[in-house]
Amino acid sequence: MADLPSLPRRDFVFGGARSGKTGVALARAESSGLAPVMVATAQAFDDEMVARIAAHRAERGAAWGLIEEPLDLVGVLARAAPDRILVIDCLTLWLSNLMLAERPVEAEIEAFAAALEAVAGPVIAVSNEVGLGIVPDNALARRFRDAQGRLNRSVAAVADRVTLVVAGLELRIKPGGQLGN
Repeated sequence: MADLPSLPRRDFVFGGARSGKTGVALARAESSGLAPVMVATAQAFDDEMVARIAAHRAERGAAWGLIEEPLDLVGVLARAAPDRILVIDCLTLWLSNLMLAERPVEAEIEAFAAALEAVAGPVIAVSNEVGLGIVPDNALARRFRDAQGRLNRSVAAVADRVTLVVAGLELRIKPGGQLGN
């Protein structure tokens, strides 16, 4: 079993596309001493996504469990076991899935933050930072960017540790808490 006092229950890793955030999350999970489980939110709608999913699976290896869940992350967190560490990759795809399914995004964000706050075991949530660029030129993209910002703020508010990943480098935004707090 891991050295639990040094393991935050709610860990949030975010950054730009291809910044290295997933690698950071995987390394943290693998070093935890707990059984790692990937919670994959991606859906393979085209050949490019099929290839990306296959590459991610190969990167993880056989020791990892897998939960494929594009929409019901609240249910996944409700069933989380304290002796496993979940890596949710990623909240950005989850948000786009919600929007495509025409789900009530604000209510889903609130429910996810509440479930994350109450989760029984450790979770590392991965998300993109999409608000550092230019203002999108269309209403849908602006709505997505705004919702992603609200989602990231909600997760960061309940997270024990928040890390921004830029060019593979980690910048701790919020110090890590202790498992059990």
